[in-house]
Amino acid sequence: MARWEPNASERLAQAALDLFAERGYENTTVIDIAQRAGLGKTTFFRHFQDKREVLFGRGTMDELLAEAIVAAPATATPLEAVARALDAAGREVFTPARREFVARRQAVIAANPELQEREALKNLGLIAAMTGALKRRGVPDLTARVAAELGALASAIAYERWSETTTGDDFSALARRALSDVRASTALC
Repeated sequence: MARWEPNASERLAQAALDLFAERGYENTTVIDIAQRAGLGKTTFFRHFQDKREVLFGRGTMDELLAEAIVAAPATATPLEAVARALDAAGREVFTPARREFVARRQAVIAANPELQEREALKNLGLIAAMTGALKRRGVPDLTARVAAELGALASAIAYERWSETTTGDDFSALARRALSDVRASTALC
């Protein structure tokens, strides 16, 4: 591939996943990834801080969820605002075109304890972003935190179902169903 071709970020991510699957995460370097994508090391670092960030991004999910929560109608309950955030994730991130990439990404993370730790930290960041957005809406601290935690749990359940299914289920629909299931299960406690 020529260096001038568009979508360098996507090309780097795809090259990284291919190499992680072939050689393992530990045995793949930034230079390997850049070369596989037909790009230089400098281009890699324009898009990603290190090879982990190929899998985790730069907080764009945090921003997406927070913006959707803040933009929810003023009449929305905290969980309705979180549901709108999960809808935004389905429209912007968890699209049918990305399903294979997400499943491969998850396999790489599952095989590496360092990446599992990074995934857990990223999830904590998502909860913090949602909590902060709910607080900006005037939601009391404890309620904001609980709604964000429930939203994160629903998102994780939906993510698992979405990445493992071959039925073509929409992430947003799965997330709303998971949020409903989570809400119902809290009534049983």
